[in-house]
Amino acid sequence: MTTTAVPHPTVQVQDVRFRRVVRSEWVKLWSLRSTILTLLAAVTAMVVIGCLAAWAFNSNWDDLDPAERAGFNPIDPALVGVNLAQLAVGVLGVLLITGEYATGMIRATLSAVPTRLPVLWAKAGLYAAVVFVLMTVTSLAAFLAAQPFLGERGAGLGVAELPRALFGTAGYLTAIAVLAVSLGFLLRSTAGGIATLFGLLLVAPTLGLLLPSSWRDTLLPYLPNYAGSAVTTVRPQDDLLSAQSGALVLLAWAAIPLIAAALQLRRRDA
Repeated sequence: MTTTAVPHPTVQVQDVRFRRVVRSEWVKLWSLRSTILTLLAAVTAMVVIGCLAAWAFNSNWDDLDPAERAGFNPIDPALVGVNLAQLAVGVLGVLLITGEYATGMIRATLSAVPTRLPVLWAKAGLYAAVVFVLMTVTSLAAFLAAQPFLGERGAGLGVAELPRALFGTAGYLTAIAVLAVSLGFLLRSTAGGIATLFGLLLVAPTLGLLLPSSWRDTLLPYLPNYAGSAVTTVRPQDDLLSAQSGALVLLAWAAIPLIAAALQLRRRDA
């Protein structure tokens, strides 16, 4: 009796390259239902809240004092939805990382990419790019949608400060996205990451208002949302940093946790 050897299929092993890591993370990003739902919530918040704020501002115009009328611009009310959009962007950033730790998929990911750091760069960079592009378009849509609700005080695309406000809003949300991804790697806990993020964005500013005025004026401008307001607000305000300083502070809030996450990823087992 003779046996016939069955040939085994040949498996082609490819080198680990950053381009392939990014492609893999792209597939994982859009395979999650939470990605679509959370980003849709961010887009909806930006547009709907911007329209509501513009309508409310126009309805109360006669009740405003002269200083408020003099400081009016058609951009700030339209982009006020960023305060809610930041929460959606931040929550998704944390979930993208902690979800892999919760299911154990991160072990397979790091086994496929033994050097580990390309995974961090791919996840953070890809999510940052998606947020920046989407939120730039969304900010423009929110501005255009809100102008009819401002009545005769509405404006068109010719507003000089509009590009800075649009890109500043998208840049702020991008910084929050990178911060959230970093917190996911650092804490590896969905509850811990979201609680820390909300603490920075919501609790810390509220507690800061209770500080003595000298401490408050020194510390509050360096919190993420205050630095973001310095970048996105059209008219300078006394309690905010300059736009350039605010951008540097946001860069620090994104870069320092990201570097800390890289160091921990190299040293700590999955």
